[in-house]
Amino acid sequence: MRVLLADDHPVFLAGLRSMLGAIPNAEVVGEATTGQGAVAAARRLSPDLVLMDVDLPGINGIEATQKIVAEGTGTAVLVLSMLDDLATILAAMRAGARGYLLKGAGLQDVARAIEAVSKGDAIFGPSVASAVLQHLSQPTGPSVPFSELTDRERAVLEHVADGRNNTEIARNLGLSVKTVRNYLSRIFAKLQVTDRTEAAVRARRGGLGH
Repeated sequence: MRVLLADDHPVFLAGLRSMLGAIPNAEVVGEATTGQGAVAAARRLSPDLVLMDVDLPGINGIEATQKIVAEGTGTAVLVLSMLDDLATILAAMRAGARGYLLKGAGLQDVARAIEAVSKGDAIFGPSVASAVLQHLSQPTGPSVPFSELTDRERAVLEHVADGRNNTEIARNLGLSVKTVRNYLSRIFAKLQVTDRTEAAVRARRGGLGH
C-alpha cells in the first residue's frame, strides 16, 4: 500500500512514519500537515491510502476526506484521530472514510487496518466499534435537531444562529477562540456547508437560535 500521512503534529507524524516502516506491505509516499495539503498531495501522488487526522488546519480531515473520495481515484481514507465522539466518527464515515482508529493504536492494529482497507473492507478500532454498535442498538428517541453534532457543537451552532462572533461565543461557553474555530470547522464539515452564513441559515431553519 502506498500511504500518504496527513497530520499536523510533527512528533506524532514522525512516530507514525517509523511505525509504518515496520509494516512490510506499507510504503510512505508523502506527508501533509493541512487539510488542503492532504487533498493536493492525494491528487498529485495517487496513494492507495491516506491516514487522516480530523483536526487539521484549514479544512478539517472530514472535509478533506470528502474531497479525496469525490475525486474517484480509488484512494481510500483511514482516519487516525484523538476524537472518539460518535458524531465525529459517523461524520467521517459519511464523508467516505473506510475506517476509524484512535491515536494510540498499536502496530498490529494499524497493520490490520491497512490490510483490511487494501481488501476493500471497512475497519474500526475496538472502542470505536463499541461506540457505533451501542449507538445502533439504542432505541430511537425523540428527534434532536442536528443529531450529527455533539452537544457542544450544537451549542456553538446556536450562538452562530444568534449572530454572535467567535470572541462572544468563546466568552459565553468558556472556550478559547481557537477552540471555537475548531468546532466551527467540524460543524461546517458535518453539515456540509461552506461558510458561517450558510450554517446560520441551516441552524435557524432547524429551530436553533432565539
